[in-house]
Amino acid sequence: MKALFDSVSNQCSIITTKYYSTSFSLAVKMLAPSIRQDIYNIYGFVRFADEIVDTFHEYDKETLFVDFKKDLKKSLDRKISLNPILNSFQHTAHKHQIDDSLIDAFMKSMEQDLYKKEYHTIEEYKEYIYGSADVVGLMCLKVFVQGNEVQYERLKDSAMALGSAFQKVNFLRDLKADYEELNRTYFPHIDLTNLDEYTKMNIIQEIEEDFRKGYEGILLLPPEAKFGVYTAYRYYKSLLQKLKNTAPLEIKNARIRVPDHQKIGLLAQSYINYRLNLI
Repeated sequence: MKALFDSVSNQCSIITTKYYSTSFSLAVKMLAPSIRQDIYNIYGFVRFADEIVDTFHEYDKETLFVDFKKDLKKSLDRKISLNPILNSFQHTAHKHQIDDSLIDAFMKSMEQDLYKKEYHTIEEYKEYIYGSADVVGLMCLKVFVQGNEVQYERLKDSAMALGSAFQKVNFLRDLKADYEELNRTYFPHIDLTNLDEYTKMNIIQEIEEDFRKGYEGILLLPPEAKFGVYTAYRYYKSLLQKLKNTAPLEIKNARIRVPDHQKIGLLAQSYINYRLNLI
């Protein structure tokens, strides 16, 4: 039965999320059951695309990406795929009318990671972040509002700002891996070999402004989504604070993390704030 295959596909997306990101999977668990699976499905899709361009160095990544892109289009056209991750994603895309332009923008940014190593202008930088992060926020927002287009339009800017904030925190956290292992640098006009406190703080101020805009949208999210998104927001804000308190040289030489016991504390505090209507 197709229903059984769809169930297996959904489980693959859940497993992918849990294995690749304990922090994000924790936040997804805080969403209402009615929307949880669709967010798993979106994450599984974006995770696999990202893995192709970032990880599979011993393989022909260009060919793998082209094949994945073709399979994605077929899954959306046919409403089925024998790739369980794409099968679960196409279901979510059709169910919530996720526009092809969002999916195309995401794939364009991922494809750039195959060959583009530096972003020399603000315009290039913003375009990459839009495709790699902002549209993912918009895909999730489509799920959160469950067809309410008025609410979607009202929250679009905040969803994109939050996506940008998350992505830029990742950029700053992963400076060492991106620069040394992948030979990439995303921040324009910045010499990462000479990263100093002034430059680091300029980046952080930019991220804090994105968080401010994103938080405004969190306050207006439907109840089914608010606690889960707020949990992710608190985690990334905590990670940004650690980066803020870390010397530039250490950021370049190590991957900064939030310890598991702090994640649990953040979850507890987030729940208290939510229950007391402080968000």
